[in-house]
Amino acid sequence: MEISVTVDLVILTIRDQLLHVLLVRRGIPPYRGRWALPGGFLEEREDLSAAAARELEEETGLALGDVHLEQLRTYGAPGRDPRGRVVTVAHLALAPDLPAPIAGSDAAHAEWVPVDVALARGDRLAFDHLAILTDGVERARSKLEYTPLGTAFCPEEFTVGELRRVYEAVWGRELDPRNFHRKVTGSSGFLADTGERTNRDGGRPARLYRRGTVEVLHPPLLRGD
Repeated sequence: MEISVTVDLVILTIRDQLLHVLLVRRGIPPYRGRWALPGGFLEEREDLSAAAARELEEETGLALGDVHLEQLRTYGAPGRDPRGRVVTVAHLALAPDLPAPIAGSDAAHAEWVPVDVALARGDRLAFDHLAILTDGVERARSKLEYTPLGTAFCPEEFTVGELRRVYEAVWGRELDPRNFHRKVTGSSGFLADTGERTNRDGGRPARLYRRGTVEVLHPPLLRGD
């Protein structure tokens, strides 16, 4: 039995203070005209990370160094692709303020869609992309609790207010500004103070931070707090 391998990408960004995912409208069978995650077949002599980076650049114009990219899961249920036995290795990509998308060679159209809208489309997504998207969004939400991944949605230098709006967009809930400020500045190694200030948030000048050096937050920022 011949098995083909693809890579699919859950590409997330924040636009208009909402979490968005990149979807493409398929221009070829199967599922022609249906919305799907961007992706494609693994090319000969290409490893998985290179394939994911290639698809990312084709769809967003961004090089690998511009985004956070990690492997999400492997999906290989029989019948997930009507073209035959196809296993896909899904990847999660996160970046701030991504540009307007560019449809790839097998896509008729590409656009940023609010995550809640994309998830509500349910079985109108091609293949098993609803399951992949659901897993990708939950990975992002959960990793914001225990890691500094939220900074991947921020510019290189950011205020605590800008970081809080990232958490609000990804988690889909409002957070108490003072409580959030206390937690993130009190989490050792999470943020590094640049010594600079900005008034781009309005009001009094706010401190600018960069991502710190830790990989795991102590204590974590739990969604239920």
